[in-house]
Amino acid sequence: MGAYAIEKQRQLDIRYLKMARIWAENSYCVRRQVGALIVKDKMIISDGYNGTPSGFENICEDDMGKTKPYVLHAEANAITKVAKSANNCDGATLYITAAPCLECSKLIIQAGIKRVVYSEPYRTEEGLDLLRRVGIECVCVEL
Repeated sequence: MGAYAIEKQRQLDIRYLKMARIWAENSYCVRRQVGALIVKDKMIISDGYNGTPSGFENICEDDMGKTKPYVLHAEANAITKVAKSANNCDGATLYITAAPCLECSKLIIQAGIKRVVYSEPYRTEEGLDLLRRVGIECVCVEL
């Protein structure tokens, strides 16, 4: 990739991450709002934000302020949306406001996503380590 193509990709990465950040504002979670977009062939094929599963009340934290165990992460919501559509994630890029956890990284691998672009760290690097281990490109772009 030449210098022009690299800069063009960086600008696209920043734009999609900004869009994911705006999408995160849909989350009812108090502790942290996370947004995700899945882009394939220059088209957004899915989106997601962290929150409770369909049919649950939109309250992510318990009385102690701890995240409820059934809250879905943004990337899991985006990937499962694709699973319900006629599309697929093969070769796609996942844009997410926070680096993925280990469990979501397993979903990312199985979905066929080939690139993950994020702007904030997660509390552990396990998810990123797993993705890199299978050759998925992980890029941190600070906004």
